[in-house]
Amino acid sequence: MSDLAVLFPGQGAQKVGMGKDWAERSAPAREIFEEADRVLGYSLSRLCFEGPAEDLNRTEHAQPAIFVTSLAAIAACEQAGTLKRSEVGAVAGLSLGEYTALAYAGAFDFAEGLRLVRTRGRAMQSAAELEPSGMVTLLGADRAMAEKLCDAARASGVLVVANLNAPGQVVLAGDRAACGRAVEMAKTVGVKRAIPLVVAGAFHSPLMEPARAALKEALAQTRVRAPDRLLVSNVTAAQVSSPEDVRRLLAEQVCAPVRFEESLRTLHDAGVRRFVEPPPGDVLGGLAKKTLTDIETRSLAIPGEGA
Repeated sequence: MSDLAVLFPGQGAQKVGMGKDWAERSAPAREIFEEADRVLGYSLSRLCFEGPAEDLNRTEHAQPAIFVTSLAAIAACEQAGTLKRSEVGAVAGLSLGEYTALAYAGAFDFAEGLRLVRTRGRAMQSAAELEPSGMVTLLGADRAMAEKLCDAARASGVLVVANLNAPGQVVLAGDRAACGRAVEMAKTVGVKRAIPLVVAGAFHSPLMEPARAALKEALAQTRVRAPDRLLVSNVTAAQVSSPEDVRRLLAEQVCAPVRFEESLRTLHDAGVRRFVEPPPGDVLGGLAKKTLTDIETRSLAIPGEGA
C-alpha cells in the first residue's frame, strides 16, 4: 500500500469564497460545482463563492459546500497531475469528511454522496433545533479528564465526549446548560482551558438521535459499494470495507464520538507517512502532527500556485 493518505475536512472549515479560485482556474473543479447545483436544485456554487456567511454556515448548507469544495479541488489536482489517485493508499475524514472520503474511494458516486450529505445536514440542523445545545473544546485534556468533567457537569442533562481529535484536544457535546457548567468547572478537573464552540447543536451526542434515524433510512435507499482503498471509520477507528458496515457506521456516526486521533494512529500503523488535506480545510494536518511524529503533511494548492 502507498504511504499517502488524504484527510477530508469536516464542518467548521467552510468560509465565504471557498472553491471560487479553483472553479475559475480549473475546468474539472468548475464542472463539479455545476453538477452540484444541478443535483441540489439551487446555486450552491454562488453560496460558496459569495455567501452570505450566515447562510453558508447553516449546517444544511455548510456540509454539502465542504463536500463539493473538497472533491472539486481533488478533481483539479488530478487533472493537473499534482495528485495521482493511484498513489493514494488510504483515506479518512473528520465527521462530515468521512462522506467525502467514501465518495473519493468509490463507495458512492458524487451525486449519491451529495444527496446523502444534504440529508445529513438537514437532519442534523433539525435535530439541533429541537433543544438548545452546543459543544465545548477542551485544551490540555485527555479522555479520562473529559469523562470526569462530563460526570461532574452533566446533572440531569446530556453531556458526552464528542470528538477525540488529537492529544490534548477533546470536544464535549450536550445541552446548553450542561455545556455552560462544563466551561465553569473545567479547571477543577485539571483541564487547561474550555472554549464554547459556535455550532448549531450537540453533534455526535444522543441529542442527534433524530438525525441518526433519518440517515439510517436514507442510507438504506442508497447504493453503497465497498471502498476501493483503506478507509478508516470515525466510529471504530478501524478499517471499514463492506457496504453493510459503511451504512451502519455512517448512521451511528452522528451520535457517536469521532475517534480521529485513533484513526490517525490506525493509518500510521498501516504504513501511512504522508498526509494531504484538500480545501476548504487546513487543520487536519496539524492534528496529524500533534498525534504522530515521523510524517509529512501538506494542503492541496491550486495547480500552478505551488505544492
